Amino acid sequence: MNKNQNSDEKSFISFFLKSIGNFVKRSWGVILLFILTFMASTAVVYFKATTTETVASYAVNEYEVGQISDRTIFATKSMSADETYPVSIEEGEKIIRKGFPITEVELLKLQKMADSPAYIDYRAFCNNVLFLLVIAVLWIVLFNPVILGRTVLMKELILESILFVLVYFVVSFGSKVVIFQDAFALSSLIPSSLCIFLVAVLFGQRAAFIFSFVITMGVLGANDFQIVPAFFTLATSISAARIVRKIERRIDLVFASILQAMLSAVFMVIIKVIFNSDFNKMLFVFPSVAFNGFISGILVLGLLTPLEYILNTASVFRLMDLNDQNTPILRKMQITAGGTYSHSMMVANLAETACKEIGANSLLARIGAYYHDIGKLDQPEYFVENQAGENKHNDLNPSLSASVIKSHVKRGIEKAYQLRLPKQVIDIIAEHHGNSVIAYFYNEAKKKDPSVAPEDFSYPGNPPVSKESAVVMLADTVEAACRTLEKPSVPRLDKFIQTLITGKIEGHQLEKCGLTFGELTVIKDSFVQVMASFYHSRTKYPNQKDPDEASPKTEETDTAEKQKEKAPSVLVVDSDAIGEGNNEVTIAENDDSIVEQDFVSDEEIADIYEEEPDVVDSEEEDKKNE
Repeated sequence: MNKNQNSDEKSFISFFLKSIGNFVKRSWGVILLFILTFMASTAVVYFKATTTETVASYAVNEYEVGQISDRTIFATKSMSADETYPVSIEEGEKIIRKGFPITEVELLKLQKMADSPAYIDYRAFCNNVLFLLVIAVLWIVLFNPVILGRTVLMKELILESILFVLVYFVVSFGSKVVIFQDAFALSSLIPSSLCIFLVAVLFGQRAAFIFSFVITMGVLGANDFQIVPAFFTLATSISAARIVRKIERRIDLVFASILQAMLSAVFMVIIKVIFNSDFNKMLFVFPSVAFNGFISGILVLGLLTPLEYILNTASVFRLMDLNDQNTPILRKMQITAGGTYSHSMMVANLAETACKEIGANSLLARIGAYYHDIGKLDQPEYFVENQAGENKHNDLNPSLSASVIKSHVKRGIEKAYQLRLPKQVIDIIAEHHGNSVIAYFYNEAKKKDPSVAPEDFSYPGNPPVSKESAVVMLADTVEAACRTLEKPSVPRLDKFIQTLITGKIEGHQLEKCGLTFGELTVIKDSFVQVMASFYHSRTKYPNQKDPDEASPKTEETDTAEKQKEKAPSVLVVDSDAIGEGNNEVTIAENDDSIVEQDFVSDEEIADIYEEEPDVVDSEEEDKKNE
């Protein structure tokens, strides 16, 4: 019994240690980043503690001569007298005693201890370090993929760590400046709007909302747990994240800056009212907080371009740049692979419409659809949408054909990296076929060899892990398959598209993307609407006939044809040419252009054959002479 229990404990411990080891292997970069951020923040706390006039976590200005002390404070270090403080202190000495009035000498000793760089208020230091650990745990929990809705990016954490340390430093040392010692005045110095603007534009609104709480906790700890600056930071951060939600042009940031400035002033008034503060000293604070909100948006305009280039993020402005269909790669696709280009444009319309309906990033889906087939540019003739004549795959075996088809995903990823496309767009290119089987060539190969493995005819990618990627996959399938559907009425499209989506579900292609069955229904309905408008019917024009049938005849053409039927076939002879020994004779069939030529009847044609055989049939005469 004890042996079994010991073995179970050992197996549990080994499993636990193995799990920790695997986590460290997968997330060593994130762990290292958090350690560096924590160390940087701790360094700020340390320098603040060495320069703050506090003793036992209480400020010296809280004490005065004659005040009854509420605590006993001991000297932790010996200090000799100097010119500034002509008093000496012995280690272990009672500086002030609880229940006794504070003398002038005791207060002087307290000030000497607080000003000395050798004396550190370790209690205040430890309090701040412990609070930093709480913030780190909160950060890890909030940026979990379940809450964030996606996997957090390493470059995102790097930028947010830098911004957090910046805010923590500004708040910690800004309060030491005389003009910002008041809690309300300090709020105008905090660059929270700038940080949230950057995170929202570069990484999305949800990341900005979550980072707002992290940065608020940092302000709370850096300012000795005063609630006013933290409350103001939370309000301005949430408003900044919300304001930039739908901006699409860089000029929109200017209007966002103006709105943020107005909201910052309003928030300060509300906080003043809540904390019953005096408005007489607010002539400096109101313009300061408004200027802070405005200049934050202007600074973002200047910082975005280098940050977009360095981080290569799918920001709204970067995606709008890629939305230009005159980019070299899309122009090349339009010229060399026109069918693929048309297909990509249609997939983009489908994906964008569906993503708008389910609340996903419609612009990202559209750009991903534009570029999802750029791997076909190297061999466009091997893809059916670009084939105008013979199918190239007729001369290849199914295995080789499948290899050619599969290669466009890998080549598309390579081209995407060469173009420095955002990671989210590259993921769509890599995942738009998932690991599904190329059914046509697999079935063809199975006819020849029933033992072929489906893996040999499967795409090398992974199933989609984001909603946008999954929508592009479904749009790609729907657009291609619906082109083969006869009589695409709305009921037939609805049923057919539902079959295609069900096939993806049964093929385990939508298990990691986070789409619900309700969202799939919405996606299907939007696809039906778009495809129905694409295959819309039109009223037939008068006298319209199938081009394969005879073209309609007008009265003038009918009259001309009757006259031509009555006219005999003629031989047009250039008599001057015959006289010069020209052996060419032209036969014209009822052409208006022969009116200026010499007309010869059938009887005269026979006479010409008899009298001038060398003109009419010189080759036959040459044979006779031989």
